[in-house]
Amino acid sequence: MVKHIVLFKLKETLSPAEKADIMNRFKTAIEALPATIPFIRDIHVGLNENPAEVWDICLDSSFDTLDDVKAYAIHPAHVAAAGILKDAKENRACVDYTI
Repeated sequence: MVKHIVLFKLKETLSPAEKADIMNRFKTAIEALPATIPFIRDIHVGLNENPAEVWDICLDSSFDTLDDVKAYAIHPAHVAAAGILKDAKENRACVDYTI
């Protein structure tokens, strides 16, 4: 099994209300993906509650293989959900590892 973990930092120019709206829309869209992408084994989006930390969003997901992660990345439903962050994202970090 492969864990796919992604951290997102939103732009500091966004108001707290804008950040909250974008983060919640992203969470809802991503967590709905297993209904459309059957090879997602598990997926959750955590929204940072600690203002002392740098990252705003953590996506934590599991797939059977790295090829499934790659297929997920280009799946149209995922591309649409990820598009929610397109103009709001300042930075992204990702790690994929076998468990």
